[in-house]
Amino acid sequence: MKLLIVNGPNLNLLGKREPGIYGNVSFEDFLVELKNEYPSHAIDYFQSNIEGEIIDKIHEVGFEIDGIIINAGAYTHTSLAIADAISAISSPVIEVHISNVHQREEVRHYSFLSPVCKGVIAGFGLDSYRLAIEAFREIR
Repeated sequence: MKLLIVNGPNLNLLGKREPGIYGNVSFEDFLVELKNEYPSHAIDYFQSNIEGEIIDKIHEVGFEIDGIIINAGAYTHTSLAIADAISAISSPVIEVHISNVHQREEVRHYSFLSPVCKGVIAGFGLDSYRLAIEAFREIR
């Protein structure tokens, strides 16, 4: 199975940024763990703070891989353009969030992405990504 994890703005600071919310492990370190746990899966990773780069990556791979796991960060709540990119591709997409966005500021309660994704996983820390991989294994 070939999967792509896409992280949006400020997620490059995981391990440093607000550890009370996001933990103290960098995503790069967590990615090593994921790849070791799922050695038969090709798991690629892309992170950008730039909305257009995220859209370009979705377009680039969205017709050829088994699934995309996306944590669009704050773009989740603002980007109709990323939602349109997800709608335009054939690969299924699972939206993930490290924190439970519904326990946070009200602006974070709405997602433009949720209606166009296969499912949403939120609030399980970095394990949200692992749960998304497990979901793809089940829907395969």
